[in-house]
Amino acid sequence: GMQGALTAPSPQDWEQRQEEDTLLIERILLLVRNVLHVPPDPTEEQGVDGDASVHDRVLWALHISGMDDLLKFLASAQVEQQWALHVLEIISLMFRDQNPEELAALGQGAVGAEHGEDTRELETLRQRELAEKRARALQRPSRHSRFGGSYVLQGLKSIGERDVVFHKGLHNLKSYSHDLGKEPRRVPRRRQAA
Repeated sequence: GMQGALTAPSPQDWEQRQEEDTLLIERILLLVRNVLHVPPDPTEEQGVDGDASVHDRVLWALHISGMDDLLKFLASAQVEQQWALHVLEIISLMFRDQNPEELAALGQGAVGAEHGEDTRELETLRQRELAEKRARALQRPSRHSRFGGSYVLQGLKSIGERDVVFHKGLHNLKSYSHDLGKEPRRVPRRRQAA
């Protein structure tokens, strides 16, 4: 009864839940894919020129719901690779009616005046970013070699009774330890301090 609801889920329940979640994600992706797959019906879509097609309205609904961000996440997250083909199919269907040349031209701001403003805004942002980068570069000490040199640390023995050779800049010397360059030990998440 009631106490049963408060106990921690058994590993079996957890596996079951993960399996159900996976099925649910797959079903949602397939649903989106199938909706986008529906071919346009010219007899149905004889609206005024410039009206959004059904396909465009579906894309807009996906955008408003945040589904496009979710697709971007699924496409780029290492752990979600199992969905890659579904996502790829959905994205190719999203661009189905688009002409690649027009899309490329849009990116260059070459199509119509309404994109001119966006382009100008982007250009302004880009210039500002470049200016900030330049300012940061000026604050840095002017002569800086990427090669910090190598130093022999006498009195400190490495393996094989030779002196230790230290390859980082001298300013890092005070933090020298034999563990330099080794992977830090990872603490499993359940053992980490809260």
